[in-house]
Amino acid sequence: MGCQPEGDAQRPPAAASPQDFAYAEAGIGDLQAAMARGETSSRALVQAYLTRIVAVDRNGPRLNAYLEINPHARAEAAQMDAERRAGRVRGPLHGIPVVLKDNIDATPMSTTAGSLALAGFRPGGDAFLVRRLRQEGAVILGKSNLSEWANFRSTRSTSGWSSRGGQTRNPYALDRSPCGSSSGTAVAVAANLAVVGVGTETDGSILCPAAVNGLVGLKPTVGLVSRDGILPISHSQDTAGPMTRSVEDAALLLAAMAGRDPADPATSANATLTTFDYAEHLREGSLRGVRIGLLRESMAISPEVAAATERAVAVLREAGATVVDARIPTDGQWEVDELEVLLHEFKAGVERYLQQRQAPVRTLDGLIEYNRAHAHETMPLFGQELFEQAAARGDLASPAYIAARMRARRLAGAEGIDAALRAQRLEVLVAPTTGVAWPIDPAHGDRFPGASYGAAAVAGYPSLTVPMGQSGGLPLGLTFIGPAWSETRLLQLGYAYEQLTRARRPPPLTTTAP
Repeated sequence: MGCQPEGDAQRPPAAASPQDFAYAEAGIGDLQAAMARGETSSRALVQAYLTRIVAVDRNGPRLNAYLEINPHARAEAAQMDAERRAGRVRGPLHGIPVVLKDNIDATPMSTTAGSLALAGFRPGGDAFLVRRLRQEGAVILGKSNLSEWANFRSTRSTSGWSSRGGQTRNPYALDRSPCGSSSGTAVAVAANLAVVGVGTETDGSILCPAAVNGLVGLKPTVGLVSRDGILPISHSQDTAGPMTRSVEDAALLLAAMAGRDPADPATSANATLTTFDYAEHLREGSLRGVRIGLLRESMAISPEVAAATERAVAVLREAGATVVDARIPTDGQWEVDELEVLLHEFKAGVERYLQQRQAPVRTLDGLIEYNRAHAHETMPLFGQELFEQAAARGDLASPAYIAARMRARRLAGAEGIDAALRAQRLEVLVAPTTGVAWPIDPAHGDRFPGASYGAAAVAGYPSLTVPMGQSGGLPLGLTFIGPAWSETRLLQLGYAYEQLTRARRPPPLTTTAP
């Protein structure tokens, strides 16, 4: 995998737990200040994280978060150090090590979505968001494992497992699921194997793994971050977003990623998007006077989740917010249409991506046949029912597809989230993100407890999860949901809540939950 680190005079000793790591829980601002003072360098940071990846991800607890290390990471960090010495600092991400989910193109590494069918496939160019990150001075540390094909291969998949990378494990309890599909990114950031990370979401693939790994995760409005250079599921719902240990870091990372891209027309949908200074708007008192709707039905996930949410609501009220019970009137009514949309759009999108980049397999039928021919490696745990269903669908001119897309978006958006906000003059909705991480069970797949982020995913609206505590040593998250293009406000409110609670706790890297 190319993970063995070289020698470095500034390298801290290898660590087996977050508490022992020299840069444990350090955020972007902390590290920028340390580099400005000359106390560390980008080269030293990269080397420290590479050393820790070997100690914690490959050896030790074997979290299995990384698939591949960027062989140029040290050289890229050295370039950032040289620029700093010359008086040039590109921005807040200058010299900061970032991990990417392995469905995002980044040279010279592979893009495989965790699939052996694409093993060794190197697209030859960076995704638009990766170009932006590199322009801002970020150092791409490596590619993370994920639920194979972003959890869109089987109806009974195991989150965090891929045929290329095996099983990623939750650092709070190694026998628990990391959720998915951005499993490796979440685990890498949670266990201090990177400073920040980029995940992708179609429906829950940022928020769920962020929540169960004690992170902040932001799914932006569809069209804020370009999807060019990302292996797709659905152009209606796909987006990349930040996965970080703090809201401030999420704001800084999102600002570096967002922007118009001619290759993704969705990024031009809102003509007012010209600046992305999210971090400058973060204020501790932002909850005062805000009207918030609590999706109380989501608290039925478990008594522990309900109790944690009640404590979170008390914090919001003490901070000056008005919190009232609310409901999405169309809750769940979009689910059948959503699946129909995803099946149609996956077939069209994945084939376009593979053919444009001259991948070794270029059709969905070809992927299906590869999996059948190598079933002992690719399908030892679960099958490819979603692939087969998608292959049987028509093209994007299908009347059934067009009708399903319009209904799903309307039910989740205008008649769902928008209606809930309008009914009681609310600014945002809040709910528990999901339940605690469930035991990994390869024989039966995920035991998913339920979640609150589906409406935002289908509507294409933003949602933000912030740590809100733990149950039995396992993290829980609180989700903030707003209308389209409300990232600034969600980050403000999430930051104010985070500063009052400081609920994140570093993972203990233990075998089982207490």
